[in-house]
Amino acid sequence: MDVKEILKHVDHTLLTQTATWAEIKQICDDAITYGTASVCIPPAYVKQVKEYVQDKMAVCTVIGFPNGYMTTAAKEFETRDALTNGADEIDMVINIGWAKDGKFDCIEEEIRTLKKACGSKILKVIIETCLLTDEEKIRMCEAVTKAGADYIKTSTGFSKAGATFEDIKLFSEHIGPNVKMKAAGGISSLDDAEKFLSLGADRLGTSRIIKLVKQEEATGY
Repeated sequence: MDVKEILKHVDHTLLTQTATWAEIKQICDDAITYGTASVCIPPAYVKQVKEYVQDKMAVCTVIGFPNGYMTTAAKEFETRDALTNGADEIDMVINIGWAKDGKFDCIEEEIRTLKKACGSKILKVIIETCLLTDEEKIRMCEAVTKAGADYIKTSTGFSKAGATFEDIKLFSEHIGPNVKMKAAGGISSLDDAEKFLSLGADRLGTSRIIKLVKQEEATGY
């Protein structure tokens, strides 16, 4: 697969706690130069990033990040605030404790609430696969589908592991036709990026791919 084609599917990401405006600006410049799908940045930078990139690049941000255990009302406020500030795409983290308690109806309703807030804007649902059993992942595929979200996403990149090929295969077998897949966390080579796409992932959340293309040390998310 052509590198330019891979880059079209990348959400170029910087979500570290220490991220400065200079670093955020650099990933915006790189995303525009290399033609990625979006930049994924902390909520506090959304307004500034949108003013900087204007219509040259989609702006993605994260909600309930990285632990997901905020109230639905707090996540809804975060979402509406991000959209007001110019976000084009929202990546929300589920309440993982609810998944462990089997409260998938509550998770589904929370996703539905945030999708209603997003309207026509894209909502991606991070389920943190490394903390779930296969049965829980399947139930999350069903909840994401029923709630009308646009994507199911593997990982925050801030837990004990990131995306795996096996999880993308599992997603592909259990999501509805309205749901796309995003692999995120630990994608460390162009070969891996290509394989995730060949398995059906539509987006890749990573800070490393452009570094690889630029022949820089590929560290990070």
